[in-house]
Amino acid sequence: MALIELKRMAQGKSSTLSHLYINGVFANYLLEDAIRPIKIPGKTCIPEGSYKLLLNTWGGMNVECRKQYPGMHKGMIEISGIPNFKSVYLHIGNTINDTAGCPLLGSWYNLVNGEFEVYQSRLAYERIYPVLAMIIPAESAHLTVTNQHL
Repeated sequence: MALIELKRMAQGKSSTLSHLYINGVFANYLLEDAIRPIKIPGKTCIPEGSYKLLLNTWGGMNVECRKQYPGMHKGMIEISGIPNFKSVYLHIGNTINDTAGCPLLGSWYNLVNGEFEVYQSRLAYERIYPVLAMIIPAESAHLTVTNQHL
């Protein structure tokens, strides 16, 4: 079974910088909303825990991703079973304005005016999507989310 981990490493004013690991190997940076004790819709990262990963073929983001990646897209990578959250996907974006509570993939990051941003998000998505899209249907894939060094 593949070990897929999201480790939160640092916080900005309203943003959280995370690392994505697959079988102990660093894969990407992730940008999330702030860690909050009480959920604010679209402005709170998912809580620590273990969540099932699915390839969601019915959600609204699929239409755009199928257009952008017709040969690659097999469904949105959904983080499923999160209390008080639904339709949470790993996807493309650069700032917390793009998250809506979802982790954004990035090749590198910067801290700008107290907020983390990720860059080359499309490149990161194109690199990691095929790996996860292969793992998810082949086994019962889970994402373990932990707060590190915060």
